[in-house]
Amino acid sequence: MSEVKTVENMVSIKIDGVEYQAVEGEYILNAARANEVFIPAICYLTRCSPTLACRICLVEADGKQVYACNAKVKEGMEITVNTPNILEERRAIMEVYDVNHPLQCGVCDKSGECELQNYTLELNVDSQSYAIPDTKRETQNWSTVLHYDPGLCIVCERCTTVCKDMIGDSAITTTKRGGEDLDKSYKDTMPKDAYAMWNKLQKSLIAPSNGTDHTDCSDCGECIAVCPVGALVSRDFVYQSNAWDLKRIPAVSAHSSDGFAIYYETRPASISDREDKIFRVTNEWNYVSLDGAARFAYDFENRGVSKDEAAFNAAIEAFKKAETIRFNSVITNEEAMMLQTLKEKMGVKLYNPEVRAFQKFLNYYKAASGRSLWSTDTDEIMKRADFVISVGSALRNDSPGMKYAFNNVQKMNKGAGLYFHPVGDTLIPSFGKTIECFNHKPGLEEAALYLVLDLFADASKLPEDVKAFIDSFKTSETQTITEKVDKTVKEMVKNEETGEEEEVTKKVKETVEKEITVEKNGLVDLLGGDSEKFPAVFEKMMSKKESFSMMVGEDLYFHEKAENIAKLIALIEATTSIDVVMTPPKSNALGVALICDLDDEAAGYTIGYNENGDFRLSALGNGDLDMPAMNQQEGTFTTMSKRVVPTNAALSYEGYELNDLMKVLVGAPALTIDWTPMLPTASGYQAVAFDDLPNGYFNDGSENRGYLLEIISDEVALPTVEKFDASAALEGEIAYRCNPARQFNDFTDKAHEIFEAFGVYASTAKAAELGEKVEIVFDNGSIVMDVIADEKIEGDIVKVSDFRAAAGVYDLFGGSRYKNVTIKKV
Repeated sequence: MSEVKTVENMVSIKIDGVEYQAVEGEYILNAARANEVFIPAICYLTRCSPTLACRICLVEADGKQVYACNAKVKEGMEITVNTPNILEERRAIMEVYDVNHPLQCGVCDKSGECELQNYTLELNVDSQSYAIPDTKRETQNWSTVLHYDPGLCIVCERCTTVCKDMIGDSAITTTKRGGEDLDKSYKDTMPKDAYAMWNKLQKSLIAPSNGTDHTDCSDCGECIAVCPVGALVSRDFVYQSNAWDLKRIPAVSAHSSDGFAIYYETRPASISDREDKIFRVTNEWNYVSLDGAARFAYDFENRGVSKDEAAFNAAIEAFKKAETIRFNSVITNEEAMMLQTLKEKMGVKLYNPEVRAFQKFLNYYKAASGRSLWSTDTDEIMKRADFVISVGSALRNDSPGMKYAFNNVQKMNKGAGLYFHPVGDTLIPSFGKTIECFNHKPGLEEAALYLVLDLFADASKLPEDVKAFIDSFKTSETQTITEKVDKTVKEMVKNEETGEEEEVTKKVKETVEKEITVEKNGLVDLLGGDSEKFPAVFEKMMSKKESFSMMVGEDLYFHEKAENIAKLIALIEATTSIDVVMTPPKSNALGVALICDLDDEAAGYTIGYNENGDFRLSALGNGDLDMPAMNQQEGTFTTMSKRVVPTNAALSYEGYELNDLMKVLVGAPALTIDWTPMLPTASGYQAVAFDDLPNGYFNDGSENRGYLLEIISDEVALPTVEKFDASAALEGEIAYRCNPARQFNDFTDKAHEIFEAFGVYASTAKAAELGEKVEIVFDNGSIVMDVIADEKIEGDIVKVSDFRAAAGVYDLFGGSRYKNVTIKKV
């Protein structure tokens, strides 16, 4: 079942005499791809800015040669893909790319999916017209995961472009190569685009942008994904397998709530070991970018498991006496449905503290807005928004998809942004020149939302008490300033010709004092901004802006005033033109929130599913009864984009599954995926069988995975919001429950290519003050952790990792994400 796509502002164009419809203002290359017309291109990435590095996308448009990646369609445009001159130019370019390129295709990690190979064959390059001495280029390891072979690099700049425009790290750039100069005779004897491209190729290589031999980045690996040749490869994958030996299994990243589409790529581990092993994760990089956990945290399967009948029987007895099942969001929709069925039929409590706060927040939001779910998603933000606001989310850590969207708005849409968060992060302001960061005290998130209302709301739609409260923060004062003004003066001067004096008028500068009235907004000052400078800054930010979006995150769900915050968000949607997207906390949190009736507390004998408990079901291989990991399961996830998407098993599993327990306890269908059409329609799910779910993308880049949840809407009155108490802001020593960028759970921690440590992360200054190890004392316990310096953190708030369930960090923080603590050196 496919979705019907509707697109506004379409124009008619002709490509090679055939009429097509295209989005007005779209690049010719994207318009051709959307209509399944092939135009060769190496350097261009669909969601990024053109680099014009390769130049083989030359076409003729209305009689003029243009680059398809950089020229935009217009009504009635006639495009010719191939002309004799263009074919000659493209062939020469490919010959140049092949000059001195190592002929190691038999062992190159890209062989079999190499675009240089493909285009060399496509353009019939079977001889070489050009030659130049080669330059020595040593292989390098840029990070714990990135391997660069400059001898294979064709300097297409896709890696630098995706890192800047999509990921936001801007960690790699072009640098001088020191290659031989081209023979001047080539300039007159070869096509001009081929000569220009070759000249650049001889002068350039790719290198870390910080001037060292090590990238300062998030290790997402997207540069590896977009590399058309074998120049950038995962260090773990170098010389491990040829592409044609790998089987691609479509799946969903099991870690963040972004629900990234991935492929597990598998083959037998070795000649002697014929059991399949995941060798790497890849993605449809033209349509979706991955974070480091999605790409590198893939080997967390539960190996060597068989059906242990004694353990299974013990699990059945444990369930019969259990009062609570504690679990997290690393679970499929189908498993969530099973747990909900156990609650309904056996009366057990379902305890999931990482999702419960989010579930309650959604209920508050629905009551206040009349909508069951938020109004936009990150894909729409990247396509349309030119002003984006982030409240309550540590973008670098919480949600890679939100981070990518926030950055992409600045880079691609010439946008602006407001970022509200207590923990300073040096990466966010580097996304663009029109980003204003407010590093406010924890507890002032309501003030941030009131400021958004003040800046963007239609005042005629706001309740009078809200307007009055906002106005109570505004003051005006008279200031005396000095300025230079033009003053007209008259004076008598002697005319040199006549000798007579004449009156002359002229203008001179004069310094004068002037009294002005300055309006000050106390909300700006309260949030750590400068109320005197902000109005001028904001006016510049708003110039030519038309589409506004706001991202809200986990800090707001775990907030003491969560209900009022949800009402404020609903009020923003009702009185402004701002669309909202919420990031669910981790993995399948949205699915769990919509399917399970969660409890606020655990009680009595507890079954832990990948969590602490009296009896533990574990996919980590360390519980009382083994369970399959996510890369060993079929099922569905519910993503941040409100989409129900299928994931497939990449590896075999011979043990028991949750559905086997269900069959004995309350009855169940034959297979886990038989639960898929049984997902609750009252929550927006559809009665669609697992095997009927589509799993791909349309050529225009729009998603065709699974189906979108039905949004349930009702007419409601404007919510009544409360005033906030500024004195409730936290002061003193503060800990923030927040993981490092690639760590989400015990499964990422298990993966051998994820290296971020469990500990307390602090700014370099704070880390030096704390020493190597500390005890963090909460009001209900304490934890001893290593101190890790993070150069991108600013301020004194420390980030406490929570990705190890056994450490019980959620229990220490309770229903909050920020806590006053005492930090003692160990």
